[in-house]
Amino acid sequence: MRRALLALLFVALAWGAASSAAAQAPAAPAAAPAAGAPPDAARERWERLSPEQRETLRQRWKAFQELPPERQAEVRERLERWKALPPAQREEIAQTWKRYRALPLDERREMAQLLRRYREMTPERQEQVRSAFRKLVDAPPEVRQRYLDNLRRWRDLSPAQREQARDLWRQKRQRP
Repeated sequence: MRRALLALLFVALAWGAASSAAAQAPAAPAAAPAAGAPPDAARERWERLSPEQRETLRQRWKAFQELPPERQAEVRERLERWKALPPAQREEIAQTWKRYRALPLDERREMAQLLRRYREMTPERQEQVRSAFRKLVDAPPEVRQRYLDNLRRWRDLSPAQREQARDLWRQKRQRP
């Protein structure tokens, strides 16, 4: 999802860079638009941006241009997928992104770390995690709450206490 949103930003950058060049160039006579010039609607959107927004887009466009060609192609591909999404789904993704950006920085960092850990898992382990998550989501509220309470207690344990709990659990599993 994050990459899809980054792709959207890069689209805005690409449009912004082209618009920026057009906006900074001296006015041309009212003739046919030059090759590569942004459409009038894009130019109007660019002109409605604040100077800070324009500068942000210029910086992001520059960062995009510094990406290796393979990454640029990947970003463009993701952009095409984004554009192919129904408007309702794009809106849902945008709202999710807004909620994510509203989270405190430490929570966003924790989420990014968890996502990295997930991506490092084998496909089999990823499926196990997805399955467990689906069970949790589908569980009755009281079961879900009990799980979350247990998770909170687990996180409050010291590493030594966690190891002790694991040992107890292993012992219980080995008993007939």
